[in-house]
Amino acid sequence: MAMLTGWALYAAIFFTPFIQEDIAVIGAATASLHDAAPTALILPAVLTGLVCSDAWKYWMGRLARRYEWAHRFAEKPGVSIAGDLINKEFMQTMLTARFVPGTRIPAYIAAGFFKAEYAKYILTLTATATLYVAIMFALFHSVGAVAGEEAKIWLPVMAVLILACYVAYRWVTHRNNKAGPMTPLSEEQDHPMPDMPGFDDTPYETAETDDNKKE
Repeated sequence: MAMLTGWALYAAIFFTPFIQEDIAVIGAATASLHDAAPTALILPAVLTGLVCSDAWKYWMGRLARRYEWAHRFAEKPGVSIAGDLINKEFMQTMLTARFVPGTRIPAYIAAGFFKAEYAKYILTLTATATLYVAIMFALFHSVGAVAGEEAKIWLPVMAVLILACYVAYRWVTHRNNKAGPMTPLSEEQDHPMPDMPGFDDTPYETAETDDNKKE
């Protein structure tokens, strides 16, 4: 990518995230380090590519809500709790998706499936992408390309460690305060999934209908 020039370089920077986001950021940072193009133009190109490559994944989750297999999935114990955690701790979820390998696409699809606000999704997506790009560019320009590329390995490791500490903190506070769901395993807090047509005969929806009739 660093060997390209002009519009070919900007096009490569923009479209590479649709294939592999980390490679796109590393390539863009390398191009910036080698002065292949002004950094002031490379940065918006890679950021726009990152956001556009992930913006549509939200709608995969929304579309899935229309299908029967999604209805069966939503009936499983803990699924509604997972939705609560994503919506109530949206920033933590998106930060985890950005830095922990293997979580990005599932988290973005889940955001759509659980109907997180799309505007909030895009804003948070942009914020986490900006943070990631800023860290990578800062590393490349301060310690060089070789050490910068190694960040692809140790940044996720650090993210996993931070996530583990946060989960441990949540577990302790949940045990002490008994307030709110700690994990999707808190089955006693399951509840009907909202706005899911065709759910009248599922366990949770049936229970809710019976309660309404009693009232």
